[in-house]
Amino acid sequence: MKKDTPWPNKPAQSQAEPVLTAASCSHVQDEFVPQNGKQVLWYCCGPTVYDASHMGHARSYISFDILRRVLMNYFKYDVFYCMNITDIDDKIIKRARQNHLFEQYREKKPAPAQILGDVQTALKPFLVKLAETTDPDKKQMLERLHAAVTSVLGPLQEAVQRGAAAIEVAPKAEMLLEEAKDLLSDWLDSQLGSQVTENSIFSILPKYWEGEYHQDMEALNILPPDVLTRVSEYVPEIVAFVKKVVENGYGYVSNGSVYFDTAQFGGSEKHSYGKLVPEAVGDQKALQEGEGDLSISADRLSEKRSQNDFALWKASKPGEPSWDSPWGKGRPGWHIECSAMAGSILGESMDIHGGGFDLRFPHHDNELAQSEAYFENDHWVRYFLHTGHLTIAGCKMSKSLKNFITIKDALAKHTARQLRLAFLMHSWKDTLDYSNNTMESAIQYEKFINEFFLNVKDVLRAPTDITGQYEKWDSQEIELNKSFYEKKAAVHRALCDNVDTRTAMEEMRALVSLGNTYIAAKKSNRQAPNRMLLQTVAAYLTDMLRVFGAIDGVQPIGFPVVGSGQNMDLEAIVMPYLSVLSDFRETVRKIARENKVTEVLQLCDALRDDTLPELGVRLEDHEGLPTVVKLVDRETLLKEREEKKQVEEEKKRKKEEAAQEKQEQEVAKLAKMKIPPSEMFRSEMDKYSKFDDSGFPTHDAEGKEISKGQTKKLKKLYDAQEKLHKDYLEMVQSGGSS
Repeated sequence: MKKDTPWPNKPAQSQAEPVLTAASCSHVQDEFVPQNGKQVLWYCCGPTVYDASHMGHARSYISFDILRRVLMNYFKYDVFYCMNITDIDDKIIKRARQNHLFEQYREKKPAPAQILGDVQTALKPFLVKLAETTDPDKKQMLERLHAAVTSVLGPLQEAVQRGAAAIEVAPKAEMLLEEAKDLLSDWLDSQLGSQVTENSIFSILPKYWEGEYHQDMEALNILPPDVLTRVSEYVPEIVAFVKKVVENGYGYVSNGSVYFDTAQFGGSEKHSYGKLVPEAVGDQKALQEGEGDLSISADRLSEKRSQNDFALWKASKPGEPSWDSPWGKGRPGWHIECSAMAGSILGESMDIHGGGFDLRFPHHDNELAQSEAYFENDHWVRYFLHTGHLTIAGCKMSKSLKNFITIKDALAKHTARQLRLAFLMHSWKDTLDYSNNTMESAIQYEKFINEFFLNVKDVLRAPTDITGQYEKWDSQEIELNKSFYEKKAAVHRALCDNVDTRTAMEEMRALVSLGNTYIAAKKSNRQAPNRMLLQTVAAYLTDMLRVFGAIDGVQPIGFPVVGSGQNMDLEAIVMPYLSVLSDFRETVRKIARENKVTEVLQLCDALRDDTLPELGVRLEDHEGLPTVVKLVDRETLLKEREEKKQVEEEKKRKKEEAAQEKQEQEVAKLAKMKIPPSEMFRSEMDKYSKFDDSGFPTHDAEGKEISKGQTKKLKKLYDAQEKLHKDYLEMVQSGGSS
């Protein structure tokens, strides 16, 4: 009987298939395993909306958007993303109250003399505050405010004292009112803040800034959350949450407020306090910052059993918004809002909780404690993701340092894609320095990969029939394809490693370099690059950038090219016409070269260099190859044109300088040639005092006879000059110079 032919053995794997890993609450990076198959429940701490969103916010929200897209679009998880808006907060209350009181003050149209007097009165407590401030950034900011106010206060005071006309005084008063707005608002709040009681006053400010925040997120191409929760809409749920924490024995009522009992919780066998940052437990500065400026007065602090305890519910003081509760009129603490809202939407346990690095303690540690106290579990969050800090050119971002950059400021200088590329090129969990160097690297990365896309598109536009697109593979194609799969595997490993986009982007850059080398080698041999292989590589890179949120739309290759304010695919519409124009120009150039019509060639160059760049079109002429047509951002082309012009001007300047230097050297050489050797040393009377009949020095300036060694050196110079002068005399005789 015929033997069965054995199948070859399965090859041994060199390493285990990579799996997605993430850092758990225990700080150990391990395989990412959601609680319910491919479904991921994710809660993210959103903004406190009382001012413009800045690059610190962008650091978190762009990074989380990248992570979310990678989980959804690359690893194919079903992500349910919930985010909150903090619209009840000590900062919001104080800012809203001050804005309201300042607007009331302005509406009363106070006389210049009253404005002057009120500012002078407000300066007294301000100067006390300035003297007591120890934080250098805050002190610098207050000093700047003081300087601005005093610079305009003096002129108004002088005008009022001499009884100047209203036409002169009024503008000075208005200028003082503007410069002293913060100072006056603070003073008005101290005098009248307790009289502001209408809850609606405290909702105007956060509603406005929330709208601005959403506009910023849309401009940054950040996906909206699946659910958005506002603290003001969840007060009943928060009250119920606090009530159960108290019932479970982990909270206590004190003077109308409710506090979390950290000692009781930490002493329980089922729980531990400070899981995320245990070394920070007891950090009073951090704890007080978490409680808020309006909640750290001596009477409030005395209500606690321990300084480590924190507010779940705050009894409202005059001038603060309030809601009914079993403990009287009050408002939510900061930490409790996330626990109650996340619990309402996601239940007793979530897979991922995200926030900035600075939220680890006390915010997230306190969230964990009160949530596990409510649910009586020890797994409220499976994985915490904390984005790294953002610095500005190596410094902490601060208004006092004048480096406070809003998202709108950043988008005025760079595109949303460039900002996202900058974030992708750095680890999401490490400090990111937002600087000119960082952004220039992102711009160059974008330009580098875009040029590859444009080159591939040009290859694909070459006419061919359906069978012509299938071309024979040689060693170059086989090698590029092998490298392509190696780079794909490297990108996959990087994304599995806690979503390491930095390494992934570098591997993608290396793949582009290999593609460029392949195209260049083919063109240098007058061969057409393999269409399908390049299309496969470019489509993969496009898909990855789409996964990262750096490309929108459904175009198969490259960055979208759209008309201004339009959603149409500009490239698909205009490229056929541009190709016809390019072919016509190439035919005209060929005829002009054959007939040596210089003027026509110059017009063809002008079309390429001057006219088409203004329209966002780049033509690239290659000797012996068809002209390449590329659609590129108009500003980029104009910048390239200016840089090219500067390079040419610099080249011309250096050429002129070299010619001038050469001319000067020739003049100097000629002048030297004219000197007879008998005269060359006689002019150096500071060195020599006696000479022989041929003009050769025999004694130095002090009358001492020149040594044999020195004589030998001088003789070499003398002989060289003798030859040089002889050449000059021969040149004169032949009529070469005079």
